[in-house]
Amino acid sequence: MTGERYELAVVGAGPAGLAAALEAADAGVRVALVDAAPQAGGQFYRQPAPGLRARRAGALHHAWGTWRRLRGRLDAHIEAGGVTHLPECQVWCLEPGFTLHTLEAGAIGADGVVLATGGYEKVLPFPGWTLPGVVTAGGAQAMLKGGLVLPGRTVVVAGTGPLLLPVAAGLAAAGARVAALAEAADPRDLLRHATAVPLGKAVEGAVYAARLARHGIRVRWRHTVVAAHGVDRVEAVTLAGPGGARRRVACDALAVGHGLLPHTDLAGSFEVDAEQRTPTPGVWAAGEVTGVGGAELALAEGEIAGRSAAARLRGTEPDRAGWATAARRRERLRRFAGVLDAVYRLPGGWAQSTVTDDTVLCRCEEVPAAAVREAVRDLGAGDLRTVKLLTRAGMGWCQGRVCGPGVAAVAGCPFTDPGRPLARPVPLGLLAAEAAEEEEREQP
Repeated sequence: MTGERYELAVVGAGPAGLAAALEAADAGVRVALVDAAPQAGGQFYRQPAPGLRARRAGALHHAWGTWRRLRGRLDAHIEAGGVTHLPECQVWCLEPGFTLHTLEAGAIGADGVVLATGGYEKVLPFPGWTLPGVVTAGGAQAMLKGGLVLPGRTVVVAGTGPLLLPVAAGLAAAGARVAALAEAADPRDLLRHATAVPLGKAVEGAVYAARLARHGIRVRWRHTVVAAHGVDRVEAVTLAGPGGARRRVACDALAVGHGLLPHTDLAGSFEVDAEQRTPTPGVWAAGEVTGVGGAELALAEGEIAGRSAAARLRGTEPDRAGWATAARRRERLRRFAGVLDAVYRLPGGWAQSTVTDDTVLCRCEEVPAAAVREAVRDLGAGDLRTVKLLTRAGMGWCQGRVCGPGVAAVAGCPFTDPGRPLARPVPLGLLAAEAAEEEEREQP
């Protein structure tokens, strides 16, 4: 157990967490930057492992210059002692007060906390989605950025959401043949909201469109993946287009994603105010955990959270003028995020038309769609908790993080994160040791 105490603990070292930690450290606050990954940067700035000795890691990234500036500031604060970076450190519980219980560094105390735990991918089920070679879109990107490897030589990228564009462009640039990019959204919806798109985002989209064109990748709008085929691994996928037309595409990998969900395990869902403060005094939140909006929005929210925390932990009123530019950027990008939420939606009724009875919904417990439908139809299940109790869907290792949205869609009930007492699987020995320490402290 470390027993260390800091003025501010920032959980998550992606764009939001980095910005918050750096702004607070700039103000003289002693910060612990706690992150589960081996290197700072999060998914957006994920780096190749040092042992790979990548010479041109920047070629895999967007906004590489921003990352270099963040990395330089972080290195300076670490060297000066203002920031203690704790990589590969998983927080499994945040105790009021505040104590962060971690698997690797024991208990870490803090006067305030910034939660910047990011988001995780939503992948909806379809026949064949459990075949080897089927990966999430973000997983394919992580393999490329972090391991410099491709998920396959011929890849189909499918699903919905802006993440598909950089994934397809990155895979093609690294040597993969992208056989198809299937986007469920309708391009006419994007055009209807053109005035709400910030200029920088429009330019970014144009850059990706040019890269896709350079590699001969055509975006198939209003197409969804409805099946993956193969024996030992995926060999082809079936795409459904407008009017029900179907197309079979040969491939040896499928990168599929349907957007992101906030990673709220440590504190549940909450609203934040203009300073990124949560309803719990002493706790701020920034980035995807407050609502998915991308790296640029996360940076703006992290900057505001770090500045606010630095002032309030020292007992002073924050200087809001100091973050006025970040606040304007935040509001503009939040509006844009709302547009993306409206545009990138799967067609209604996909679960009924695509998911067959023998499609596995919960991989951990091997629960097929038929069991969920039976629980609803014959046993009266009307919510995720009841479905879980009757079918075991969501009782496995991921505790419903992966299968929850798909189970909810098949059951026809809303998907709500149920909250969990532990944010990570924890060895019983660790819980016993902490209980013994607590009992020892309470002894007279």
